[in-house]
Amino acid sequence: MKLITSEWLKSAKSDLDTIEEIMSNDQLTHVVAFHSQQCIEKTFKAIVEEFELSSIKTHNLITLKNTISSVYSENIADDLLSLLNKLYIDSRYPGELGLLPDGRPDTDDAKRFYENSREIYENVKSFLDG
Repeated sequence: MKLITSEWLKSAKSDLDTIEEIMSNDQLTHVVAFHSQQCIEKTFKAIVEEFELSSIKTHNLITLKNTISSVYSENIADDLLSLLNKLYIDSRYPGELGLLPDGRPDTDDAKRFYENSREIYENVKSFLDG
């Protein structure tokens, strides 16, 4: 594995570790969404780097998923990626931004975001460790 690839994975793991630290705080569910998006983004970028797929500069998880699809075709739901894309952009700002249609993500949403990002990370890490 290339050094840059392992650095992307290390950074993604830091996002997972952050989520684990804040998961029990109901007021930080939008921050869980942010770090879940970041974990998946960095995990996908590890694949981009390892296989030298492109030099795109994007945070869009769908775009990144499509970029890596020639070498990594694990079934990852676009609806989850789209939701995290939206929450990622909006969760960094105050007010009503960063909310789901029914308000702030609840603890069940946060748990789902975490579990999905952890699963994607672990599957990709295993694939790259190969």
